[in-house]
Amino acid sequence: MSNASPELKGQLVAAAEHLKQVRTEMAKVIVGQHELVHRLLVGLVARGHILLEGLPGLAKTASVSALARATHCAFSRIQFTPDLLPGDITGTLIYDPLKGTYSTRQGPIFANLVLADEINRAPSKVQSALLEAMQERQVTIGDRTWPLPEPFLVLATQNPIEQEGTYPLPEAQMDRFMLKVIVGYPSAEEELVILDRMASTRPNFNLDAVVSPGEIVGYQALVNRIHVDPLVREYIVRIVVASREAAAGKGVAPELKRLVRIGASPRATINLALAARACALLDGRDHVTPDDIKLVGPDVMRHRILLTYEAEAEEIGTESIVQTLLGKVKVP
Repeated sequence: MSNASPELKGQLVAAAEHLKQVRTEMAKVIVGQHELVHRLLVGLVARGHILLEGLPGLAKTASVSALARATHCAFSRIQFTPDLLPGDITGTLIYDPLKGTYSTRQGPIFANLVLADEINRAPSKVQSALLEAMQERQVTIGDRTWPLPEPFLVLATQNPIEQEGTYPLPEAQMDRFMLKVIVGYPSAEEELVILDRMASTRPNFNLDAVVSPGEIVGYQALVNRIHVDPLVREYIVRIVVASREAAAGKGVAPELKRLVRIGASPRATINLALAARACALLDGRDHVTPDDIKLVGPDVMRHRILLTYEAEAEEIGTESIVQTLLGKVKVP
């Protein structure tokens, strides 16, 4: 338990209430998908990029657009296609023949919220154009480096890899996404609401911008003041290390050796702590609990564990691997 000051506790409660208003605004457009909306807010306040995976028509793009409208952030959408070029994302130099000089035309990456729609429709050289922006939060055009605005968040959507015309993301880029969220179908009751709300030739939803970019930056700073007990820190490390030990046939789950080829990277440890802190902020708490770790653990880990050919042949996904690890690592 932390020894947070009353002032900090008050700030956390106020932040949580403010961010609930964002959820309320997004609910005007998005029916259900509570986990998706929660993870979008986690990434927003934890400065972590998010990869959304699901079949077409499951409100991935609509959710990101609604988040931008509810937060008054500059929003940019990039439709990834096989013929997209890196300069179409970052920008390029334009030559003026009259003056004999070059000027910089910034690309759509210069926004607070960048939607990389169907990111796995473009080949790897285009996908990797996002690497510097996602990691360094800057873009180099010609001989000049430009800082990206704050807050800056890449929200990428992708269709399942098995679909025709898709390219798997490079492992280095996958690791730069804090969360990979699997978007599923709505329930029958939710779909009935969707039908009533959206079955119009011109559906119109007025969302109020209830949070400013400056306030989001303040909440990101507030995340760093949330307490993580030493026992909870050790719990985070044990989970990540357990994934690597599983690949070696050691640790709490040696039976996973035939399924796990490579365990999670140190970025998983960092992002698991940050995402858990963001969960605490969204609840107005001044400390992280093991339940926070379990809540975001699958989203942080599922894209960082590489499976063996045997696991793929048996159609065993990383989801079951992560759940096994979370179930076997001792909770403090």
